[in-house]
Formats: sequence, C-alpha cells, structure tokens
Amino acid sequence: MNKELVNFIVKKYLKFDKKNPFISISAILAFIGVAIGVMVLIITMAIMNGTAKEFENKLFTMNYPLSIYPKFHNSVNQELLTSLEKEFPKLKFSPYLSSQVILQSGESMNGGMIFGVDPKREAPINSIYEKAVKNLTLSKYDIIVGDGIRENLYLSSGEKVTLYFTSLTPTGLSMMPKLKRFTYKSSFKSGLHAYDKTYVYTSIEALQTLLKKPATIYDGIHVYSDNAMKDIVALKEFLALNGAGVVGWWQQNGNFFAAMEMEKKALFIVLMLIILVASLNIISSLLMTVMSRRKEIALLLSMGASTKEVKKIFLKLGTIIGFSGIFVGICLGFLGMWILDTFEIISLPADVYGTSKLPLDLSTLDFISIVIGAAIIVLISSYYPAKKATNIDVIDVLRNE
Repeated sequence: MNKELVNFIVKKYLKFDKKNPFISISAILAFIGVAIGVMVLIITMAIMNGTAKEFENKLFTMNYPLSIYPKFHNSVNQELLTSLEKEFPKLKFSPYLSSQVILQSGESMNGGMIFGVDPKREAPINSIYEKAVKNLTLSKYDIIVGDGIRENLYLSSGEKVTLYFTSLTPTGLSMMPKLKRFTYKSSFKSGLHAYDKTYVYTSIEALQTLLKKPATIYDGIHVYSDNAMKDIVALKEFLALNGAGVVGWWQQNGNFFAAMEMEKKALFIVLMLIILVASLNIISSLLMTVMSRRKEIALLLSMGASTKEVKKIFLKLGTIIGFSGIFVGICLGFLGMWILDTFEIISLPADVYGTSKLPLDLSTLDFISIVIGAAIIVLISSYYPAKKATNIDVIDVLRNE
C-alpha cells in the first residue's frame, strides 16, 4: 500500500473545499457534534457517579455497614455480643435499643426514631454521632437530635424536651403513653434531611429503664467493617447458629441504588445517540466527497491505485474527523468537570441532595465505555462511504465525466 499517496490525498480532502463548501461544513458539524456528545457524556456520567457516591457515603454512615437483628425472641444479647467480639476482633460492634417517639418542646412537636446506644461503642462506628458528642459529658437522660428536629422545636443546649413513647403504661382504668423529660445536649447534621428530621440518640440505659428491657437484651447490633460484603458471609454463618441474622446497608437500600443505576444506563444510551446523530454528518460528508470526487477516484484506480488504498483514504478521512471530535470532547469534558468542581456555578439544595456542591466522580470504566462506544460509532460511520468509494465503475465515469 502506498502510504504517501493515501496521506497526500487525505490532507488534500481535509482542506476547506471552496467549490463545494457544504461538504466541508458537513464535516465541521460532524466534528463539533461528536465533540459535544463526548463532552456531555463525560460530564453527565461524572455527575451521576458523584451523586450516587455522595448518597452512598451518607447512607453508609447513618445505616451502618452491617446490622445484626434477632430472628428469635431475645436472640441478640450480651452473650452474643461477647462471642462476636471474640470471633471477629477486627470488627467494631455497637448494641442498641430503639423506639418510635414524639418529641415536644413548648407547643411544637416532632415525630422521630430514638436509639439508645453506648457512646463509647457508637462513636467509633458513626462519624456523625462522634462529631455531635465531641467534648460533651453525657448523662443518662441526655439526647442528641438531628438538626431538622432542633430547628422544628427551636431547641437550645440544656433545654428540656418531653418524649412520648409508643409503649403504654396502665393507670387505673386507662392506658397512658410513657413519657419522660430529656435534656437536649447537641445536634448532628448528616446531610440527608430525612435522617436529620427523624433520628434521636440517647443512652442505652435510658431506654432500658423506660421500656423495661433487661440490661443484657438488645434490639440489634450495629457493625462497622472495612469490607462489609466479604464479612457478611462469615457473620451469616456464625449467626445462623445463634438465632440471629445480619443485613448489609446495600441490601437495606437496594431499590434506591438499583433505580440510580438504571437511570445512569438510560442516560448513557440516550446521550450516546447524540454521537450517533453527529456521525450521520460524517457519513453524509464522506458520501458527498465521494460523489464530487468520482472522476479523481476513477483516475486513481485507472492509474494503478488499489481499491484497498481508495478505501483507506476515505476510512482515514472519516476517522480523523471522528477521532478529532472524540479527543476535543474529552478535553472539553474534563475542562467542564474542573470548572464545575472549582467554581460553584451550580448550587444544590443541601436538604434534598445531601450536599450544596455538585458532586463529580468519573469512573475509569465509564470513561473507557464512552471512548470505545464513540470510537465504534465513528468507525462504522466511516466504513460505509469508504466501501462505497471502491464500487465506482471506472470506465463509465471516465467516459461520461
């Protein structure tokens, strides 16, 4: 194959054609379309990944990597906790009691979920709680509430809050809900409004007294693990013999992340269509080039150029336009990510999205998928016109043109 001839003709055809400007304009539009498509795909996938990871981090903290629950009555107890700590020394365990409550301060009321925990065990596995109780000395009936509850009840440090529990206390001929005045100490802000308006923490001793629970019996045990998906297998085997079960945070929120993953795939397909539409301009540009250069192609073939060389010319012409668009699109995509990450151009409501800053995180797999997908579309778009160029009837063209 004569590479010098191929390169010479490709350079000639890449120049702006003043006689047929529509051919060059079509090629420029194809280049711009591919570049914009790749840029939009990169930024969109980065936003989707960033958003998913942001929610994952928030849910990971508030839901805990693993949670042990009782399968049978009183199956989660101090004996099980001691056994777990001996069997799995690398894991961190925090037993808890929980109950639904209504909080009242003055005339304001707020529903919530209260957790009785041991601060010394809870703080190492819950960074949100750890930050809230830092430098605080907590008593038995002190509470830590979500920032949403604090705002709704207008609480200030040291203020008394009345908590109504769902369990009832018999009083003569009637039943009254259990209630107790707690002291508000501090609040936490997880970044997720649903948790900040619902979660309340107190001492495990307080709930043991109010709910009349034995000191050795728990509603469950929160577990911290650096590799939860691996450790859950060993924990399941161990707990199966002790009448308890274990669930991972990803299982508790499976539907949410499945929906996000489906949305991400749908967006990828839809945005890839932008590149597909742009590639149609590559096809039209090359076909117009073939039609306008029929005489030149016929002369090349009559002078000894092979059909392989002719095909190579138009294939290379299409790939240069397409791959240049991909390269520029990648550069624009990363530039756009840098701008969005550096400057607060888009501000999000933190109570809805968990963060006010637009989260960006482009995974290597997504980047490779975008590049490969765009490259395949460009190659297919270039191949058809290149194949068409070799089907010219040399004798008929030279006789008539």
